Amino acid sequence: MIPDKAPQENVFHCSEDLKKESHIPSFEKYKELYIRSIENPDEFWGAFAKDFFWKTKHTGQFLDYNFDVTKGEIFIKFMEGATTNICYNLLDRNVHERKLGDNIAFFWEGNEPGDDLTVTYKELLQKVCRFANVLKSQGVKKGDRVSIYMPMVVELVVAMLACARIGAVHSIVFAGFSAESLCERIIDSKCSLLITADGFYRGDKLINLKLLADEALQKCRDKGFPLKKCIMLKHLSKEPEAAGRQSPPAKRACPDLEVPWNPDVDLCWHTLMSGAADECEPEWCESEDPLFILYTSGSTGKPKGVLHTVSGYLLYVAATFKLVFDHQPGDVYWCTADIGWITGHSYITYGPLANGATSVLFEGLPTYPDVGRMWQIVDKYQVTKFYTAPTAIRLLMKYGSDPVQKYKRKSLKVLGTVGEPINPEAWQWYHGVVGEKRCPIVDTFWQTETGGHVLTPLPAATPMKPGSATFPFFGVVPAILNESGEELEGPSEGYLVFKQPWPGVMRSVFGNHERFEATYFKKFPGYYVTGDGCRRDKDGYYWITGRIDDMLNVSGHLLSTAEVESALVEHKSVVEAAVVSRPHAVKGESLYCFVTLNDGVAYSQALEAELRKQVREKIGAIATPDYIQNAPGLPKTRSGKIMRRVLRKIACNEKDLGDISTLADSSVVDELFRNRCATTA
Repeated sequence: MIPDKAPQENVFHCSEDLKKESHIPSFEKYKELYIRSIENPDEFWGAFAKDFFWKTKHTGQFLDYNFDVTKGEIFIKFMEGATTNICYNLLDRNVHERKLGDNIAFFWEGNEPGDDLTVTYKELLQKVCRFANVLKSQGVKKGDRVSIYMPMVVELVVAMLACARIGAVHSIVFAGFSAESLCERIIDSKCSLLITADGFYRGDKLINLKLLADEALQKCRDKGFPLKKCIMLKHLSKEPEAAGRQSPPAKRACPDLEVPWNPDVDLCWHTLMSGAADECEPEWCESEDPLFILYTSGSTGKPKGVLHTVSGYLLYVAATFKLVFDHQPGDVYWCTADIGWITGHSYITYGPLANGATSVLFEGLPTYPDVGRMWQIVDKYQVTKFYTAPTAIRLLMKYGSDPVQKYKRKSLKVLGTVGEPINPEAWQWYHGVVGEKRCPIVDTFWQTETGGHVLTPLPAATPMKPGSATFPFFGVVPAILNESGEELEGPSEGYLVFKQPWPGVMRSVFGNHERFEATYFKKFPGYYVTGDGCRRDKDGYYWITGRIDDMLNVSGHLLSTAEVESALVEHKSVVEAAVVSRPHAVKGESLYCFVTLNDGVAYSQALEAELRKQVREKIGAIATPDYIQNAPGLPKTRSGKIMRRVLRKIACNEKDLGDISTLADSSVVDELFRNRCATTA
């Protein structure tokens, strides 16, 4: 599976200086360790486990699993019998055992330039202990679910780690999601408490988060699930007792921010913290106890609560962070993602803190107040390792190299990409302009479900091909299957699957293990099915070709076509809807929607605006349709199935439709082509 020698043609190599200090300095060393991780996983992962504290050692098998639905229930168990606390390993261990208490855990950079603060490991530990005591005072206990709906502030990290400290399960909802999405996630995970903030700025835009949170809580009440408590952080509004405030309010004045307050439900973060003790004994958790739930779009339209557990996730994100970014003492690392997504969980909070790293936590946008903001921050904090999305790179490419070259960027050593495959043109610009051809690019492939990187280059060990996810990480065994479920050898293209688990893989869908089995294991028994297509080239490199199921990847975030369609048909004027993807120069994919209206309803710009608003309110701004086309009829087979392949061709204005012999009425296609939206790149 891994070639004997690294290819030398049409590849990029890192510098010799980087190889000298790297954890894995050569392809030969990578291959040796990879084989060891597959043949003797107990020894391989046991070496990583020695870096962490275990209240009790594991007693059962190091790794036990079943991936074959025909042989019984799917399960993954890692280090069974061991007990630990992930918060203790991220904070107490670094402060007391590794003596890193005075090291900076986070440089927080606010939306406005100059709005910043630093938090050391010792300070972070104290804040987490105090908020853990706050949660306990509100009746939160081990196993309870806590919903977190916050902007990118230090208190978001504090809230999630406080949950982990007392064994509560956090469910973070991206602050760009709608009240409806928040309500749905609160009810599905049966949360006992919500943590939110008054509001935040995203560039020039003021977001009244508390208003959205209150709307979500009202929806919960309407659906028979009243949440009794909501803790609100004052991020923008003034806090009278300055001494009790943990971080300064944003420098921009907020005269328009009206914060609703319900004294029967709402509690003030700052008031609660001022009366909390500085120490909190951690709750010792079993290896397979739940750590967090994170919702990701499902092809049925209903989001899936992906469940990750304590020990395996800890070891996997610690190992991937250390080796993929080649973390070294003195590094300043910056991942530009939001903690509301899995990237922020694994590679802003858990992975970096497990390694005692110093990170940048950024609240703002890459283009605010100008398109040089990212590189200004790189220079300000002397960032060495930088991890962002291809969407951001393509966006900044539009403005040319001048805004980048205005800044020095000499501190950069490793660049990374996440969220979607990066196109070769963007890779070349990132490598040549941002990294000045001296920084290797780790183009990482993984999912919410995988917990951490599964296909990725390693900076000094694997020669890079622009756009390729390269080779598997340690312990990961990929395969490519054809439609019949047969493994393909050599250069091939088909379904990307994995043959065995790694420590960080998800354990279930919260509250619905049957859905977990049906989604990931039923199609090809014996394999974890990613839902992505993949190509393997003659050198053994893996290339992700895109989603095979009914999912879209918009700006690095997965959206379900069924979820968007469901939002559209809830409008009283719409009888049927179909959503497909269309390539987008910046976002990767865009949403092209076909809507069939009820008899007698005329299509208008006003109706189109209502439909966009409806999707925004039901799902969030990220799902706002780019194009909506009036479709009096949709292309269907004689059995009534919508032919989405044909709709994708129409969205892209491609007239070669292939075989449409099963189409019930071909005149529908001609009409859709005549009335298609005027599209741009």
